[in-house]
Amino acid sequence: MIRKSVMAALAGIAMLGATPVFAQGLGHTFFMRGSIVDTSASGTVVCIGKADGAEVGQVLEVYRVVQHPGPASSKGNVAPFHRQRIGQVTIDHIYDDHFAHVSVTEGKPAKHDIVELRRPN
Repeated sequence: MIRKSVMAALAGIAMLGATPVFAQGLGHTFFMRGSIVDTSASGTVVCIGKADGAEVGQVLEVYRVVQHPGPASSKGNVAPFHRQRIGQVTIDHIYDDHFAHVSVTEGKPAKHDIVELRRPN
């Protein structure tokens, strides 16, 4: 009985701590944030918006996840994937908290590629 009460209390505390996650939406927070969600004739849309601190004019680096050929290391000391730089995009318009329109300034980004804010050197 006490164990169930403690578990319920911990679950409640965890839910309160996760409120910012729910405010942005689980899909945005865990699965989509930082990815290219559409590349069509109408332009390229990324899953980065006001909630992520996006601003018009920011330059984002574009990466593609590439799997290494052959079996993965059994000791876990070599990652079976790496990120390959594909190019850059610039934020043209921010739609809302979650999405922005970008223009491709370098390379050929594709749907599901990863975008990250370019860090000054």
